Amino acid sequence: MQLILASTSPRRRELLATLGLEFAVRPGSAIDEAEVLSNSSGNLVQRLERLAQMKGATVAAEHPQAAVLSADTVVEIDGELLGKPRDRAEAQAMLARLSGREHRVLTSVAVQRANDGLLQAGCETTRVFFAELADETIQRYISHAEPYDKAGAYAIQGLGALLVARIDGDYSNVVGLPLPLSARLLEDAGIQILG
Repeated sequence: MQLILASTSPRRRELLATLGLEFAVRPGSAIDEAEVLSNSSGNLVQRLERLAQMKGATVAAEHPQAAVLSADTVVEIDGELLGKPRDRAEAQAMLARLSGREHRVLTSVAVQRANDGLLQAGCETTRVFFAELADETIQRYISHAEPYDKAGAYAIQGLGALLVARIDGDYSNVVGLPLPLSARLLEDAGIQILG
C-alpha cells in the first residue's frame, strides 16, 4: 500500500522517516489556514482536524489507492493562535509574549484514502514552558533565519531549544508531527509500523 506525505515540510519528512516507512512526498493543498481556523465552526481541535483533512484532500483525490497523511501545527497562548511571523518585529513580539510563560502546541493529523473513503483524524497537544528571555537573547535568536518559517517564531529542534525550559507531552508534536498519533492513524489505515 502506498503512503504519501502531503507536506513539503522537511521536519515532517524527517519525523515520518523515523517510523521506517517508505513514502512519497507531495505538496498539500494550498489553503488559507487563518481563514479556515477563524471562520469554520467547532472548537479549536475540530477546526484543526478539518484543516489537516483539507490539506490532504487534493493529494488523496489524485492518488486514490494511497493513504495520504497530512498535518497542521499551531501555537496557542491566551486563546490566540500564533502563526509564522511575517517579519523581525512580529517574531520579537511573539517571543517576548512567550517568555517565561506556558503555551500549547497543537498538531492535527489526518489520514485519508479516496478509494475506500477512509478518513481519520486526531490532534495532539503539548504544553511548552519558555524560560525567561532577556531582550538580548531574543534579538540574537531572531537574527537567525530559524524563527521565520515556524509557528510561534521558534524551532524546538534547533536553536529554539535554548528558549524552552521544559515540555509536558510529545516532543515530536512540537517539531511538527506527533509520531505516536500518526502511527496509530496509519495502523488503523492498514499500514503496519512495527514489522
